[in-house]
Amino acid sequence: MKNKNFYEKRKYVIGGVTCLIVLILISRLFYLQVIKNEYKNFADDNAFFKKTIYPARGTIYDRKGKMLVFNQPTYDIVYIPREVQPFDTLDFCNILNITKEQLLKKFADIKDRRLNPGYSSYTMQTFMTQLTLAEYGLFMEKLYKFPGFDIQKRALRQYSYPNAAQVLGYVAEVSKTAMEEDSYYSRGDYAGKSGVERSHEINLRGEKGVEILLRDARGRIQGRYENGKHDVKPVSGKDITLGIDIDLQAYGEYLMQGKRGSIVMIEPSTGEILCMVSAPTYDPSLLLGREFGSNFQLLANNPHKPLFNRAIQGTYPPGSTFKTTQGLIFLQEDIIQPSTSYPCYHGYPAGGGRPACHGHPSPLPLEPAIATSCNSYFCYGLSAMLNNRKKYLNILEAFDTWKDHLVDMGFGYRLGVDLPSENRGFIPNSKYYSKNFKTEKWYAQNVISIAIGQGEVLATPLQVANLAATIANRGYYYKPHIVKNIKGASLDTLYTKKRITGIERSYYQNIANGMRMAVTGGTCRGTNIPDVVVCGKTGTAQNSHGKDHSIFMGFAPMDQPKVAIFVFIENAGFGATYAVPIGRLMLQKYLKKEVPPSDKHIEVNMANAHLISPFDNYKNGFRND
Repeated sequence: MKNKNFYEKRKYVIGGVTCLIVLILISRLFYLQVIKNEYKNFADDNAFFKKTIYPARGTIYDRKGKMLVFNQPTYDIVYIPREVQPFDTLDFCNILNITKEQLLKKFADIKDRRLNPGYSSYTMQTFMTQLTLAEYGLFMEKLYKFPGFDIQKRALRQYSYPNAAQVLGYVAEVSKTAMEEDSYYSRGDYAGKSGVERSHEINLRGEKGVEILLRDARGRIQGRYENGKHDVKPVSGKDITLGIDIDLQAYGEYLMQGKRGSIVMIEPSTGEILCMVSAPTYDPSLLLGREFGSNFQLLANNPHKPLFNRAIQGTYPPGSTFKTTQGLIFLQEDIIQPSTSYPCYHGYPAGGGRPACHGHPSPLPLEPAIATSCNSYFCYGLSAMLNNRKKYLNILEAFDTWKDHLVDMGFGYRLGVDLPSENRGFIPNSKYYSKNFKTEKWYAQNVISIAIGQGEVLATPLQVANLAATIANRGYYYKPHIVKNIKGASLDTLYTKKRITGIERSYYQNIANGMRMAVTGGTCRGTNIPDVVVCGKTGTAQNSHGKDHSIFMGFAPMDQPKVAIFVFIENAGFGATYAVPIGRLMLQKYLKKEVPPSDKHIEVNMANAHLISPFDNYKNGFRND
């Protein structure tokens, strides 16, 4: 009886274990076949071949509708590893002009999941991109000899003009990181790496399509599955119109050849960037095709850094253009009135101190101080603000108030232009100086050079061009942006919102008056253009690493302004020497559509002035027209 009970219980135990094993197997099969797609995909790949159809990348136009960037067909060699059969490697290599060692390395790299995440022998892999027409023709003739290989058609970027390279950017093969971060990309895909191509990649790239082809039992393609019923058509990328005027851009690059620096022009009423010149530059077509790698290294190793967009990445002392911000702050904080005068006598403090100043009447009120670019006036003004104990508790509070105004004007932080890699510049706060001086009891005299745009103050050309646009608008600006319109999409509201600086409009009028006086009889008389009421401000920024920088900031016309401009030329000396005449030419080119014959000699002199070491056409990796 005891044995009978024992065997009876064992029967239930064995039955329970068996049921448990069956449940585990069923669960595992459910996981593999329903939840996990890997084996399902393998089975599908045995029966179907999913061919990626690449979309046309969006076309890029300038503000007048001129095509800047478009697509041209190109061809890649692709293959499915499991379908590759022994083939004539010598013939294969000869067609593609590669060695057997290079062939084997390509295969090894493609199989390496560290370099090619998601690799599968069942899925399409890219072997070589951007075939020449000769290679494409030869390979197509002999394609039957290389089972498992195929040709994939896609588009290659082409450029209508040899200009605006840093603005437009370039496309290149995606990295492992990009593939891991965005499932859209797979090995051999291309994406924007800089400029508009990168910042608007999602708009430009479109959506891939898929063509489903049916295989037979031997894996051979038999045609489209169900007559293409399940195919997905690609969606072309969105076309983009820039605010850039390509003729103005090309002219600016022509004037800046042989120089380092930048020209930025903005339409004050919209914030649209009309031109963004960074010199030296390069022909964007250099970074196309199979020569991309060698040309990129040439540009990257160039000591003048043509890949570096100085307009948004370069940070420089703004020099005397910064005095306009000081006048605005002192007026708003009730430190001065427009009639307030300070002595000069060629220096601060009066009597020959530093920083030195050029000759002009003394004392001066605000507007003539702007016109003559008096250093002493703004040093006295900053000293009066930082030492004002009736208004501020201490110098720390006064200084941070000063900085807050500058931040509201667009300094010290990125403006948020729709281009990658914008620099923020630098506006110090009180903590910076307290740390630097190792005490909170420092004095105005210790930092006085910032009043004239020297010392620790740094700004990008875009930020100072935006300052010119803000003065032109008498107290507000729109965030500067490159893109004017995206077909089928609305422009980000970030770029259509009016940004108020918080400083009274009447004070901006005082600054505009001073800038007009600078053109009619002050430091930038060279921009006094007939029939155009120009307002301007020169600058000569000291440079500890060489010759001073030449600077001009302005806008025109004075009322109902159409353009704001900033010109910065590294190591070019006084503002009036190079920046002012180039500013004059650029304003005329935009406002009058051409430079009058009377100014042609200025054009020739500026274009032929080489301030950096001579270079041959393309030899050093940038364009020399």
